[in-house]
Amino acid sequence: MEVRIRLQKAGKTARKHYNYRIVAISRALNRQGRHLDILGYYDPARKPATVSIDHEKLDKWLKCGAQMSETIKSLVAKSKKP
Repeated sequence: MEVRIRLQKAGKTARKHYNYRIVAISRALNRQGRHLDILGYYDPARKPATVSIDHEKLDKWLKCGAQMSETIKSLVAKSKKP
């Protein structure tokens, strides 16, 4: 099973701004399909945009062979690792 770490839509506000979860999901499944694990969230509607990532879970999935999408790579680079 090939696993990707990518964004999943989580909800929207009154102004149609979406919030996103950062999830580990099977590559064969739909973007909105059932995820394996929630690794964090991303809220682009706030100023500045909010990114929260559980780096321990992220490292665990990367060691298992999961691949990050390009968007997640840029979000991880912007977020501060504790």
